[in-house]
Amino acid sequence: MPKRVHVGFDPNGLLIPTAQLLPSRQAKTSLKASSKYQSILASFREVGIIEPLVVFSQGTKNPTYLVLDGHLRLEALKELGQSHARCLLALDDEAYTYNKRINRVQPIQEHRMIANAIRSGVSEERIGKVLNLDVAAIRQKRDLLDGICKEAAEILKNQRVASGVFAVLKKAKSLRQIEIAELLFAASNCSVPYTKALLAATPPEMLVDPDRHKVSEGLTPEQMARMEKEMDIVQRTIKQIEETHGSSVLNLVLARGYLTKLFGNARVTKYLTQHYADIFRELQTVVDGASLEH
Repeated sequence: MPKRVHVGFDPNGLLIPTAQLLPSRQAKTSLKASSKYQSILASFREVGIIEPLVVFSQGTKNPTYLVLDGHLRLEALKELGQSHARCLLALDDEAYTYNKRINRVQPIQEHRMIANAIRSGVSEERIGKVLNLDVAAIRQKRDLLDGICKEAAEILKNQRVASGVFAVLKKAKSLRQIEIAELLFAASNCSVPYTKALLAATPPEMLVDPDRHKVSEGLTPEQMARMEKEMDIVQRTIKQIEETHGSSVLNLVLARGYLTKLFGNARVTKYLTQHYADIFRELQTVVDGASLEH
């Protein structure tokens, strides 16, 4: 029977005086000047605290709480003169889960959230105040995917994409956008310089305006031709890997299972060790290899 997973915090929230909250680390002075802190401050002014702080009780005799997660939120509450903070009471005195397992909002996700808010009737000015951004920045995020095909957006939806990447992608036609998005994803590199290099290697017929982007600054015709050839090879290689990856993994799983069963026989292991030691060592590395799930 599987082990029961225990809840890591008290589901009933607490309203705790900020004077009783003890930071587990000292917040740097420079953090208050950061855009992240200013965004939190602006959000608190407009809509109040949304995500509670996570705290751990220091005991009934001493009514204080150690802050595990939410140091910037605590600083913002103090700056705004708030006397109490909404908190979740953790049952374990550890901050790893909260500070290391963070799902950050990616650019495409942010775009969709803003677009949904606008469709729901929230004004761009209101969103800007909450996020501490001007209206022009909100409109830029709103129009992020204008000119980007759905397939390319789907590939990059969970990636940390640099803000200028989409402007570069819009210069290519839909089919090329998909190819570039696949290359960005495969390389785990969604930077503007890499995207520009891929655009530079794009054939003219796959550009939205070939005459305007015919010459790339800093690249000679020979370099352009070499880059196009290399990108073509990379794309073919990726396609081949995609086509054979599933069957290759299945064959490896079956082979490992067979070898594991085979090496469970002491007589077989002894024979291979005595007569085929080199081959046995190689096969053993397959059996002892890391799980394919990781």
